[in-house]
Amino acid sequence: MADNERRDVLPTPVDPAFFHLPTLELARRLIGTMLVSEIGGAVTAGWIVETEAYIGPGDRAAHSYGNRRTPRTEVMFGPPGHAYVYVMHTHHLLNVVSGGIGCPEAVLIRAVEPANGLSVMQLRRGPVRRERDLTSGPGKLTKAMGIDRSYNGHPLFAPPLYITEGREAGEIAVGPRIGIDNSGEAKDYPWRFWEKGNPFVSR
Repeated sequence: MADNERRDVLPTPVDPAFFHLPTLELARRLIGTMLVSEIGGAVTAGWIVETEAYIGPGDRAAHSYGNRRTPRTEVMFGPPGHAYVYVMHTHHLLNVVSGGIGCPEAVLIRAVEPANGLSVMQLRRGPVRRERDLTSGPGKLTKAMGIDRSYNGHPLFAPPLYITEGREAGEIAVGPRIGIDNSGEAKDYPWRFWEKGNPFVSR
């Protein structure tokens, strides 16, 4: 099926205005939306079920803490709705830039529930013990969906990588973020959001 034919049956990307929200509100609103990838000749998609907000420059867990501006963080200083993709321990992590121009904030996509292209995801990820292990973590979902650093700065309201309206999320739980133990008081901020009871949540 040609790319244009494939897009005809996919949901429409959200309007760029969707991303112009306070970062904590955006992190919550992203739960239940759909992340769509038309990468490598295949379509994969998943409902976002877990996010984390990073609010620099006052957030010690954020890459932009103290207004740190480097080639890696430069995209965070740009307009909302673009992808901030970085590498951690060989894994690519996908973030949604938020906060407005000059306000380097972002929302990490921590987990998705597969909705389309399951066989492609399984092929990219390799053998997994349980289906829930396929996309239940930020490095897992990017590998399953073919997302790498080449999409850093990509607008997440345009193919081949974009966010669409999804489904109504269940109860949303709130708690501390994961894996930031060395960030002082920031490790206790309740800036992680997830769909309560969803098996694809990372923990």
